Amino acid sequence: MKIEITWKGGGCTKEYDEPITVLEIVEEFKGEYPRDIMACYIDHEINRLDAVIEKDCKLDLLDVTTKSAYKIYQSSLQMLYIKAVHDVLGEDVHVSIDNALSKGIYTTIRTGGITKNTAARIEHRMHELVEMKLPFQLRTVSRKEAIAILNERNLVSKVRVIENLPEVDNFEIYSLGKEWEVTANKLVLNTSQLKHFEVRRYKNGMLLRTALPSHPDGIPPYEEQKQLYSIFAEESRWDRIMGVHYASDLNDRMIRNDYKDLVLLSEALHEKRISEIATEITKQKKRIILIAGPSSSGKTTFSNRLMIQMRVNGLRPLYLGTDDYFVNREDTPIGPDGEKNFEDLEAIDVKLFDQQMNDLLAGKKVDIPTFDFIEGKKIFGTRITSIDASQPIVIEGIHGLNPALTKLIDDAEKYKIYISPLTQLNIDEHNRISTTDARMLRRVVRDHQFRGRNPRQTINEWRKVRDGEDKNIFPYNEQADTFFNSHCLYELAVLKKYATPLLEEIRQEEKEYPEAQRMLKFLSFFVEMPDDSIIPNNSIMREFIGGSILA
Repeated sequence: MKIEITWKGGGCTKEYDEPITVLEIVEEFKGEYPRDIMACYIDHEINRLDAVIEKDCKLDLLDVTTKSAYKIYQSSLQMLYIKAVHDVLGEDVHVSIDNALSKGIYTTIRTGGITKNTAARIEHRMHELVEMKLPFQLRTVSRKEAIAILNERNLVSKVRVIENLPEVDNFEIYSLGKEWEVTANKLVLNTSQLKHFEVRRYKNGMLLRTALPSHPDGIPPYEEQKQLYSIFAEESRWDRIMGVHYASDLNDRMIRNDYKDLVLLSEALHEKRISEIATEITKQKKRIILIAGPSSSGKTTFSNRLMIQMRVNGLRPLYLGTDDYFVNREDTPIGPDGEKNFEDLEAIDVKLFDQQMNDLLAGKKVDIPTFDFIEGKKIFGTRITSIDASQPIVIEGIHGLNPALTKLIDDAEKYKIYISPLTQLNIDEHNRISTTDARMLRRVVRDHQFRGRNPRQTINEWRKVRDGEDKNIFPYNEQADTFFNSHCLYELAVLKKYATPLLEEIRQEEKEYPEAQRMLKFLSFFVEMPDDSIIPNNSIMREFIGGSILA
């Protein structure tokens, strides 16, 4: 019986006389791929390269430029790093994989043995392990077996997560030498697939840096992110206050029906921070307040809550959005894909924007446009406005931190705020949930709730959204005067309720299926919040799940 395998988007089809592993196909066509293949989709199911193909199928070979393969690379590299730390510093040393920072992952190592050359020693050991081609061995075990294995190795936080998930029967467990891991992602076959990485000492921890989908052939240039690091310290303090460090802590609260306090405390900490920002703006007498952040950061809710706090301080802010300053549709620039590009700064009438902001600051009357998205043009005559000398202008838009947007406005007038869910509750000390994934979940839920869009559309467009963020938002976040972390500690327990049925609707034959399954996998480690009615109606979460009085 012949087995027909189709890959390269249908551009290549070959028949085999007997079952064959994906690795054998990769070796057969090795010269045709510019980068190492990390994993594959077999009929849209994610698989390692040792998967055996026994029937006709569609095959997709994945390198680090694809999101799924990059997640696999990153998770594998983290396990390699943990093993190297234990080899260098001792098996009892506690390693924590924390947050994304400086185009890498910030990690902490709890030991008194850190010296100036510790990072170099760990990196050297990682390279030795890569040369040894050690296998990441996979076992699928029952829940009872998983708990026994992890208990034997004193991996308490991992055991607690599994104990709280009685509906999950089987778990994938990986081993690398004496290291054991339960992970939301699959891992590569062996250490030789992990070629690009760097270990660097930073502050009180270590940075594990690697290739990125946008920079796949080496380590990207180092860029220090001091403000983001300070957010991590603040988040750690919040976590201590609320007693929630990992998924197991949150799950305990959900199971015990003891989460009201957690929600209210989390919201109170948000309000406290927003009040502090409003007070700083008032003290500095800033009049151009620029708010920017990536998709699904909660910018609309934050802007409205900030203006309320500014009003408490006696100010009367005027709210504007840069979307009303789009150039007319016929003047919109064309992107590389041949479609109109609304993401780049060239889509904004910067000259008109700067002129009107300066006129407002000077006390002049201004005919502020409203952009008609149906007609594709600015409409004038409906918002003729002026402000007095004490009134600030709150401006929300993706280009708010880009100096080119406000180049004709006096810098002394500006106060720049970067908003994003900058941290995320991790599954355990070794398995992190990226803030990008959290934002995509928010967007999946919001698009369905309020924009009539199905999850397939949201997932399909996400790469384009991310490309726009990498170009227009992230390069400027260190220009901000302050950061606001819009992460809600309880949010994955809430989003699971709304996102799970939407993601489960995506069928295996649809191209968005692998990404939907990946998100469902990490959501499976969280217990759903039984009742979200206690979430206040001015919460950032309400912008996504509904019931907001601000969004």
